[in-house]
Amino acid sequence: MRTTVFLPGDLDVCSIAMAGSFCEARLVIQTLEWTESGVRLLDQTKLPVEESYVTCKSYQEVAEGIRNMVVRGAPAIGVAAAMGIALGLKNSSAARLADLARDFDQICEAMGKTRPTAVNLFWAIRRMREKFDELRSNSLPDIKHALVEEAQRMYTEDIAANQALGRQGATLMPARGGVLTHCNAGALATCGYGTALGVIRAAVAQGKALHVYADETRPFLQGSRLTAWELMKDGIPTTVISDNMAGALMHQGKIGAIVVGADRIAANGDVANKIGTYTVAVLAHEHRIPFYVAAPVSTIDLETPEGSSIPIEQRNAREVTHLGGQQLVPDGVAVENLAFDVTPAAYVTAIITELGVAHAPYGPSLRSLAEARAAPQP
Repeated sequence: MRTTVFLPGDLDVCSIAMAGSFCEARLVIQTLEWTESGVRLLDQTKLPVEESYVTCKSYQEVAEGIRNMVVRGAPAIGVAAAMGIALGLKNSSAARLADLARDFDQICEAMGKTRPTAVNLFWAIRRMREKFDELRSNSLPDIKHALVEEAQRMYTEDIAANQALGRQGATLMPARGGVLTHCNAGALATCGYGTALGVIRAAVAQGKALHVYADETRPFLQGSRLTAWELMKDGIPTTVISDNMAGALMHQGKIGAIVVGADRIAANGDVANKIGTYTVAVLAHEHRIPFYVAAPVSTIDLETPEGSSIPIEQRNAREVTHLGGQQLVPDGVAVENLAFDVTPAAYVTAIITELGVAHAPYGPSLRSLAEARAAPQP
């Protein structure tokens, strides 16, 4: 794995176009990229202090990057896994289809063990499997090339989906005032533009005067490290708050809406997202503040009937016990480090996707969106 270090500001950021009295921020951070040398990942564990990339030269290194949160966010994890599969197949020395298929299965299995909660991971693996099966009669070089093209196609589709999702959700944002978000569901969690932050970006582009409150999101601090970093680059007013401050700001009337991302949406509308999301949703319900979830249709898991069936990742206790290498808690104390929680559908005002906005009852509305995505395009 090779690391390339950039000075702050060297990231590929598209221009900001002026439109009337507001600026339309079109931030496209190069979260991940397919290159001839390997899969290039922006190392999110080092942000915001250092902006650097790692180049993964094997599928094992891509899997390690996903597992260790060098790349994170459900849509980005999915595309990174697809690129990792394509890279592993490209590097395979198999001379027969049977051997290539064996290598392919091994690569997919390794990717599937990285982050169990994010359903986009399994959606991406399934899509790569379908492409591989479709091409079994082709030559081995053609199969390898087609899998690389499929991963790159997924990258392009993700950016387009996020931009469409942003437009769908922008109309739901207040004309002005505070919007709260939890964790990072921006360009860094996707291939570009973002889901929850895509909604905010699109709303600002429409002329809405929003001020974002970003929960710090303990213990990995995706809000304070990543969301704040993105939005500052966009010039969108942002205030970082501690996780336990959200309720107080709602009570003070400073929050007009909440928008978060998702790692998996069950068939009944229950939403798995970063730990702490459930708390925010309950507080929003108590204060009668709309709570929106923004995610591509690929995050909808119709095979999971309700949130209690979603596997919740338990991460290393050290993420809780230490910060910046400094120990925070006594030796030997028990630690829970659930990476995600589940917000019941009853607390969700609407689910924003690239194909439309789903409302309760979520069973039929989510199924309709998933079927629309699966339908052949004219």
